[in-house]
Amino acid sequence: MVKSILASVLFAATALAASRMTAPSGAIVVAKSGGDYDTVSISIVDRMLQIAAVDALSTTSTETQTIFIEEGSYDEQVYIPALSGKLIVYGQTEDTTTYTSNLVNITHAIALADVDNDDETATLRNYAEGSAIYNLNIANTCGQACHQALAVSAYASEQGYYACQFTGYQDTLLAETGYQVYAGTYIEGAVYVSHHTSKRGNPANIITSDFIFGQHARAWFHECDIRVLEGPSSASITANGRSSESDDSYYVIHKSTVAAADGNDVSSGTYYLGRPWSQYARVCFQKTSMTDVINHLGWTEWSTSTPNTENVTFVEYGNTGTGAKGPRANFSSELTEPITISWLLGSDWEDWVDTSYIN
Repeated sequence: MVKSILASVLFAATALAASRMTAPSGAIVVAKSGGDYDTVSISIVDRMLQIAAVDALSTTSTETQTIFIEEGSYDEQVYIPALSGKLIVYGQTEDTTTYTSNLVNITHAIALADVDNDDETATLRNYAEGSAIYNLNIANTCGQACHQALAVSAYASEQGYYACQFTGYQDTLLAETGYQVYAGTYIEGAVYVSHHTSKRGNPANIITSDFIFGQHARAWFHECDIRVLEGPSSASITANGRSSESDDSYYVIHKSTVAAADGNDVSSGTYYLGRPWSQYARVCFQKTSMTDVINHLGWTEWSTSTPNTENVTFVEYGNTGTGAKGPRANFSSELTEPITISWLLGSDWEDWVDTSYIN
């Protein structure tokens, strides 16, 4: 298959370079001192005060646009609107292949109590189809007391996130719409005790949480490190909201790892792989290493009053580690062969995915 020009550009910018310390030619440069801009986007509080890199993007140009963010910590909420062309965002790094060498931190603290919906809490709100995000650490620092508080809201198709780090508490990542890829990325989240009925229908006064969720996206998680935090006694990693047989949504976690975050004492069996936000939820964990933080049942119902388990597709294939041992919940199953990325994302997936991160 002949790759698109964008795919070729992405490959050249990553696979052939061990570091990315300087901006590519033509990029909009964000730097704490110097550069074209000193902020990435316009925060809610400082909307009238800041001129930012994202606002310099053309929404009508069909050419690929690039933003390069130099080392530093940026306290702001970043909103990337829908664009007519492709977008590449690079974070400065000493090693493009791993999030552990990232030098750019984007943080913000907004909770659902402060806005109208989950999406508006996200530190990064990305509505740009065909966007590729590299080597950024993105965090919602609101913490446990804030309940729903997103790090990333991915609201368009053909989005790729490579060697990034997403940290939050509840609802860290909203993978909502279209085809998406998360490769070599760290995703961290945890649990909370609800004392009221939430906007996603969680009953009051029970332990309810998940931190990778959404309704319509087909998302491929490749060699990601999924880490859980200590907290109350029960929580789930995923909550897929596929509400009908006709919806394409499916989350596939492939060749990844699931464990407690560093410095966290998480009791054995605390976490489940997923719970069904809606009745036709679809999630697969395959060829993934799991520690004993995963409950032997693997999967759990949405709630006692609304289990949502009758039509779910909760499947596994070839997982390893203590957390992969059953017996599993009776509404889950084991596949006879793994799901392929081409089946999930289509035969043209290489046209928009950076294949240097997929092996």
